[in-house]
Amino acid sequence: MSDYQPKILVFSSDKISDPAIDLAGLLKKHYSPKVYNITVPCTSSVKSRWILHAFEKGIDGVFIGSDGTDCPYRSDCSDLSSKVIEQTQEVMKERGINIARVKMAALCSVCADPFVNHMKNFSESLASLGNIKNETGQSNE
Repeated sequence: MSDYQPKILVFSSDKISDPAIDLAGLLKKHYSPKVYNITVPCTSSVKSRWILHAFEKGIDGVFIGSDGTDCPYRSDCSDLSSKVIEQTQEVMKERGINIARVKMAALCSVCADPFVNHMKNFSESLASLGNIKNETGQSNE
């Protein structure tokens, strides 16, 4: 299973973390082709049910590129995003899903290298956990 590449879903904000992801592409920084991105206006808008749905659909890990203190919409964005992660992790525990499958980190608009490093480290961590289907009991069809 050495060639296993986990699927990662990234939620990024259109004004802060998404430009960093775009910059990584423009600079031809390499990260796994199994990273998929959904852009949201503010990372505090990410819902726990979205994260859990991603796991149900076979996504191995969810990464939230948080706005941190730079959010143009909400001054409490980081706090709200953290609460969503905490709530999600409680449900994950109940469902037997390793809480290490969800990660959040602040990314600024020029943080291409940190984004790539996060994806590399998260991918390695998820690879050691194995396919989400093994945890959730889904068939491997």
